[in-house]
Amino acid sequence: MLFDKSTLLGFLEEVDKELKRSITLVAAGGTAMTLLGVKPSTIDIDFTIPDKDYDEFESALNIIPHGFRVDRWKDGMVFSQVLPEDYMEKAIAIKTHLKNITLKALNPVDIVVTKIGRLDERDIQDIEACIKEFKLTRRQVSERASQVHYIGNEENYKVNLRHVLERLFHK
Repeated sequence: MLFDKSTLLGFLEEVDKELKRSITLVAAGGTAMTLLGVKPSTIDIDFTIPDKDYDEFESALNIIPHGFRVDRWKDGMVFSQVLPEDYMEKAIAIKTHLKNITLKALNPVDIVVTKIGRLDERDIQDIEACIKEFKLTRRQVSERASQVHYIGNEENYKVNLRHVLERLFHK
């Protein structure tokens, strides 16, 4: 299933109804790109959620019979990367009419540095789209990537970063 912005917000409206208190969700990956208008849709739903809000989101999610994949991580972790603590401050607020959910999308440079870890062809396309849409510079990506903690073989992340910098930022 593909999720466009309307579908994503409709899903969150259903989650919102089941929440017992206010929470914050930060969209990552293709979800963030879709909410920011960079992509028309995404194939899955990705959030990084403050630890204090994670269990509340899980409880609401378990009540709703949605039947699709919702990837979620805690406190700035996305895939196998841990973003710097300021990721939340840098995230972009998404306007909604939700009562209990404050919705944000990762800053575009944070979308890029989290996609570098896996770096399949779709990730490269997404990274290129973010770079073009938000006019990200080689320096911005390189500096932010240096602040990311990669869980796993750090050398793999560095190799992927070099590949992105060489391929998408012509010297």
